[in-house]
Amino acid sequence: MAIFEDLTNREPGRMGRRAFILGAAGALSAITFWGLRRSTVAAARPLTPGEGPATVSIVQFSADGKRTGTVTVPRLTRSDDEWRHQLSGDSYQVTRHEATERPFTGALLNEHERGIFHCVCCDLPLFSSGAKFESGTGWPSFYQPIAEENVAKTVDGSLMEVRTAVSCRLCDAHLGHVFDDGPPPTGLRYCMNSVSLRFTKLVS
Repeated sequence: MAIFEDLTNREPGRMGRRAFILGAAGALSAITFWGLRRSTVAAARPLTPGEGPATVSIVQFSADGKRTGTVTVPRLTRSDDEWRHQLSGDSYQVTRHEATERPFTGALLNEHERGIFHCVCCDLPLFSSGAKFESGTGWPSFYQPIAEENVAKTVDGSLMEVRTAVSCRLCDAHLGHVFDDGPPPTGLRYCMNSVSLRFTKLVS
């Protein structure tokens, strides 16, 4: 009895048809899996006027970087056209449409002065230079925000993987993502886009 099947006696194209059917079935299963996954994990996106809370609580800071208190203010909303006219092209695409700047190209990647990184859209203080570190990823990285109240975190499944998107609490500008591979004391890496931030030196 033959142990291996004699493939030379098969009809021409029979194996090709079988391989095609199996391959198509596998592809369909993969598409179905990712479709179901992405249907349950929505991509992060900025809110539009009328969505979300009408007011937000944020922490304010003085020009010398000292925390001055928490206030509740109206959430800042503008139309897409208004944001487009206010921001540079790159800042607009990143903050309002969740784009990502190319690594090692951001103007703030090598910023080492003592100061505060603000939201480029609304000027809310977001990160302190004291929490900035060299991550080697090509984007400005921080181990914590200047105040937890000033940032919002949202589940982001837009790249077929679950990540945590970070946005500005006041105007909902997309800033970047946070990962759990950072240094002490938090173990977090807030990986931010330079074009979503504006840096100001602290007044001494």
